[in-house]
Amino acid sequence: MDQKRLLAAIAISIGILLAFDLWKRETTPPAPAPAAVSQQAPASPATPSAAVTPANPGSTDAAVAAQANRAAPQRLQIDSPRLSGSLLLRGARLDDLVLKDYRETTAPGSPQVRMFAPREELQPYFAQWGWSAADGRTRVPDSETDWTASGGPLGPDSPVTLSWENGQGQTFQILVSLDRNFMFQVEQKVVNSGAEAVQVLPWTRVRRERTPQVAGFYILHEGFVGVLNGRLNEQTYSHAKDEGAKAAGVALSQETSGGWAGFTDKYWLAAISPVDAAQPLKTAWRHVAESGQDRWQVDFTTPAPQSVGAGGNGVMATRLFAGAKEVHLLDAYRDNLGVTDFDKAIDFGWFYFMTKPFFYALDYLFKLLGNFGLAILLFTVALKLAFFPLANKAYKSMARMKVLTPKMTEIRERYKDDPSKAQAEMMALYRTEKVNPASGCLPMLIQIPVFFALYKVLFVTIEMRHAPFFGWIRDLSAPDPTNLFTLFGLIPWDPPAMLHMPVWALIMGLTMFFQQKLNPAPADPIQAKLFTFMPIIFTFMLASFPAGLVIYWSWNNLLSIAQQAYIMRHEREARKREKATGKLPAKAKG
Repeated sequence: MDQKRLLAAIAISIGILLAFDLWKRETTPPAPAPAAVSQQAPASPATPSAAVTPANPGSTDAAVAAQANRAAPQRLQIDSPRLSGSLLLRGARLDDLVLKDYRETTAPGSPQVRMFAPREELQPYFAQWGWSAADGRTRVPDSETDWTASGGPLGPDSPVTLSWENGQGQTFQILVSLDRNFMFQVEQKVVNSGAEAVQVLPWTRVRRERTPQVAGFYILHEGFVGVLNGRLNEQTYSHAKDEGAKAAGVALSQETSGGWAGFTDKYWLAAISPVDAAQPLKTAWRHVAESGQDRWQVDFTTPAPQSVGAGGNGVMATRLFAGAKEVHLLDAYRDNLGVTDFDKAIDFGWFYFMTKPFFYALDYLFKLLGNFGLAILLFTVALKLAFFPLANKAYKSMARMKVLTPKMTEIRERYKDDPSKAQAEMMALYRTEKVNPASGCLPMLIQIPVFFALYKVLFVTIEMRHAPFFGWIRDLSAPDPTNLFTLFGLIPWDPPAMLHMPVWALIMGLTMFFQQKLNPAPADPIQAKLFTFMPIIFTFMLASFPAGLVIYWSWNNLLSIAQQAYIMRHEREARKREKATGKLPAKAKG
């Protein structure tokens, strides 16, 4: 009865997995464009050589009419090896940022990934710096303030200072510098030339004015993220909305020394961190509904207002990361700039202790071979060698079980009316032959965490994004695009997601079927039938998985088949020699 219950539980579990897989294929929205903001970047200005050029906000005629008596806002151009775009001088907003090294798709001529976009676009996303008047009388810059830029364009070797005077004796300055990758350093400074002290509250923020489209996978976090007081904090947009409803829109508020906070997408990150890790700052994650739209914001400020005496100045220095979550780059910022646990911006998951080393190994092999697909194949061989002693012992036991299958069948037939006696005879046979009937599960148990860790590497690391293999596989992080139900492109038909059956999934299913044939059949006929369907079930389940993962599984199956075939042949020959020399136990000979 217990065995029947176990088989029923296995069958129900497999059914649930299949149902979930089919549901996921049908209900998961199409993957969003790889860009953090999916619209095309605005055209370059007509005078690219100018340090500051008129903005191209695409505003409506009504907005233009409202600003008729005011000069057009200016933009400070950004030009670095990996970034292009501009900073809007009206309001000191970094709202135009393009990643030069990344494109939305693998198609030739695909647009470059857009990181930030202005308010006039479909998905406004920007960083901004400013002050609040804590004393209620000091005039501070706001979103309509036109800043003056000295120098430009902004690049790795050309920092820029924005300045504005309030007419009351205070000069506000924003000193912006940029490294050769994706890190901005910003120093906000108030110079008080007046006769009285002023109190101001400097702040910096990253703001999204629409809810972005997320991939929607339960193994991937997208939304608010940060390491505050040494602890990783994550909130999805829906969770932050629920939390914000309890506290006037504030989903999280903490005072922290060091750390960082921002928004994470699958491959992109915009995050703020203090330059001085010892300086206490207050951070908040906010949700606000305005005009029927959700607004999301991460901000940093000083815990208390800065009191700037006459002839003195007040300073707050922060960094802004806006770019791709490259593993080695985040590691370098963590180690060289002291950004605490910055590598945790990549969602390596619960198997972090395996997933990140797996990435390092694959990345090293990629640098040797020049192809991530080949790196996966060689990495699989290395894993097989690492687990060879353990797997070898299991396969030897399975080979002996295969040889004993006729005797096991004979025992079941002889005592078919006495199950307890049959079970006792089976156990006696196992002891005599020194085999463990459960050892066949060991290779699968070993493979499961390895499979999941490799899945995470392929799924979350940008280094795997758009990484080609050979032939039709142009992106190892995406599913194999071929489909049996269109005869691999010969039939002009777009079948439903549940009928996606690519070549590599079929190869994986076939290798799993042949590997299963090498294993001893389960003693229970119902269990044997259930295991017969396992290759078919896994074929459908893995059809929508990243191609790199399916290639790994197929190659691993082929290596396992070769190893099992060799061990089984060796065991058969050993038994023949033992039988010929009369060394087999008498009970085993019969």
